[in-house]
Amino acid sequence: MKILTTICIGLMLLATVVVLAFVLLGPERVWRLFGEPDLGPVSFEQLERRASPNDALACPADVCKAPADIEAMSYPVTARELRDAFAKVIASEPRVKTVDADAATLTDRYIQRTGWLGFPDTVVVQFFDRPDSRSTLAIYSRSQLGESDLGANKVRIERWLSKLAEQVQPAQ
Repeated sequence: MKILTTICIGLMLLATVVVLAFVLLGPERVWRLFGEPDLGPVSFEQLERRASPNDALACPADVCKAPADIEAMSYPVTARELRDAFAKVIASEPRVKTVDADAATLTDRYIQRTGWLGFPDTVVVQFFDRPDSRSTLAIYSRSQLGESDLGANKVRIERWLSKLAEQVQPAQ
């Protein structure tokens, strides 16, 4: 009985320390203890997906060799115009921070944090010109922490693409 009591007290103390860390330091600083929240750039042409199910990819078949969860659509605007429309999508999203924006390669990188615990996810978006003033994009979203994201990265990409379709209707 004493061992069980000691274990319970130990778990309660550990929980108290974790709660205090979140209150005093904030989630951003707590999660930084596990590494940088920005997981860095990717090359969509050479991208290799993670073995763990905590990422998602939307990509045109002719750009990514990695299997995509979502086939990226074509849009009847230039890549720069699509990027401008996508910026409005990002502005409508909560808890998103731009960590890199490269106008030369039309590539942007973001960190979006979850609402309650502030888990950081890195999202890379690249825009590609197509013939006839059309364009497409690739989006790779991945979690910094955890073995599984319970589908959160795929849901994010689907939500962002849906919001983008409100700005620019995909080509048929």
